[in-house]
Amino acid sequence: TGIASSSLVGYGGSPRRHSTANQREAGQASLEVQGEKQMSETRAAWAELLEVLAEAGERFAGKEWMVVDDRDVAEAHRTIAHILQSGLVSHAEFDPERPVWRRIVTPTRKFSGDNADAIYFEAPIRGDRTYRITGNLTQAVYTAFTVEAGANDGSYPDRTDGMLNDTQFDVATDGSYEIILGGEPQDRNWLGLSADAGRLTSRHYFEWASSAAGADVHLPLTIANLDPPDGPPPPWDDDLVAAAIRRVTNHVRSKTIDGPQRAGRAAPPDWVGQIPNEFPVPQEPGDIALSAADAHYSLGRWLLGPDEALVITGRWPKCRFASVCAWNRFQQTLDYVNRPVSRNRVTTTLEADGSFRMVVAHADPGIPNWIDTEGRASGTLFFRFFLAEGDIDPLGTEVVPFAEIGT
Repeated sequence: TGIASSSLVGYGGSPRRHSTANQREAGQASLEVQGEKQMSETRAAWAELLEVLAEAGERFAGKEWMVVDDRDVAEAHRTIAHILQSGLVSHAEFDPERPVWRRIVTPTRKFSGDNADAIYFEAPIRGDRTYRITGNLTQAVYTAFTVEAGANDGSYPDRTDGMLNDTQFDVATDGSYEIILGGEPQDRNWLGLSADAGRLTSRHYFEWASSAAGADVHLPLTIANLDPPDGPPPPWDDDLVAAAIRRVTNHVRSKTIDGPQRAGRAAPPDWVGQIPNEFPVPQEPGDIALSAADAHYSLGRWLLGPDEALVITGRWPKCRFASVCAWNRFQQTLDYVNRPVSRNRVTTTLEADGSFRMVVAHADPGIPNWIDTEGRASGTLFFRFFLAEGDIDPLGTEVVPFAEIGT
């Protein structure tokens, strides 16, 4: 029957229209219950998703979030599309009984402050299960796992609740490792789970001469439930598909219209700068959701005239990983595949005294350590330092005329 149907679709319109009309009438009849039309849960969930996307397009990409010019409107919609993509990839078919690792961000899926030198994965979990994780460092200079609590329905997590980095688990000479997640406490290679554990995030940071996030890197990461349910999962039905779509909706909503607006938001952490062209002293983030508790962060924003540049001076501390990357206002990295929009210790040329001097500008100044703004008058720069030893020197800044950079 498949071949016959294909032939009709390809060469004759009338039979197909007749069939579709009959199917529509049959479908409407099947939804008649005591004289009232009943919408399936899947159709209702799909309508809810479309409503949230439309609302996000109006509000998150509108004046409520101080989005006014055409470029911001375009990038706000691109952000919504990337978050939708994330929801479909990672949260729709979300099964903590049979977890699967999914890559969180890529060069074509960016949100929540991605990094040109990092590859991130996430997997669904639940607090009353025990899992085995296996992997390999694969040249990463820093690897860690964090438990995200309150995040089992696609929504933004409440907090980070536990982490384990590669100084806290055993790594074989070939780079391989095994970790137990949840269950009875163990002396080593174990990470506990809170009752509301919802997702597991893995971080893999590289300091290469080119972007690891844009490279074809294979990380042999596995996760297995050690007490899986008997038999296969139930077949997809109306309720299960509706629940999957609603997880996507929750994901989009929590990262857009239910997120904090520019105006009236709670006071940011101390490591988030409030004055343009200045950087706070790097600090640990604590248990802020999706953060790494063993890192130091410093976030600042550039604000430049058309013929200005921002010069940043400092020293890389002794640490496992360090970098700075440029974001747009929606916490998306700029184009790290094709432009120099980030720096790590490998891609930074140092001064004779071991310090660095970076230039944030709209064009190549002809000296080392240029960070390309893509012609933006404003944007965000985010410094990360993992497993830093000792104090981290403050970052110095100066706005200078672009023409005087090389003098």
